[in-house]
Amino acid sequence: ESIDVDAKTLNRFVMACTHDHSLCILMNAIGTSCKLITSAVQRAGVAKLYGLAGEVNSTGDDQKKLDVLSNDMMINALVNSGVCSVLVSEENEEPIIVPPGKAGKFCVAFDPLDGSSNIDCNVSVGTIFSVYERKPGSNGTVDDLLRSGMECVCA
Repeated sequence: ESIDVDAKTLNRFVMACTHDHSLCILMNAIGTSCKLITSAVQRAGVAKLYGLAGEVNSTGDDQKKLDVLSNDMMINALVNSGVCSVLVSEENEEPIIVPPGKAGKFCVAFDPLDGSSNIDCNVSVGTIFSVYERKPGSNGTVDDLLRSGMECVCA
């Protein structure tokens, strides 16, 4: 068996399908944050990341330590990607408006660690996200995300 020296990466796939450099950067930021979250979940027992963080999320669920850590990782990756203007997380009450110097054309809604309420039982968890482009003329508000799924760029 030979090794594929021309493997199709996520970046190559996105560029081939869309020719959108900003979307490629966004998907890279999401992919990187997912890898960081995976690493934290794998080390959770040793790093004492199981258990409650003592906070409640926007839906009224008790936040776990991994929820808070995963949310911070995702927010930092997306804000610093330079291609997002609005972020909405299950873990935050209010939307996160990216400062103008770092803002871009995308609005992202996400749950950084879906299924975390059962993580102590060793079940599957994952990251859920949905991406929209800012509406024409908008500086980036939560209304840019409250739209039909038909307008979703990717999820």
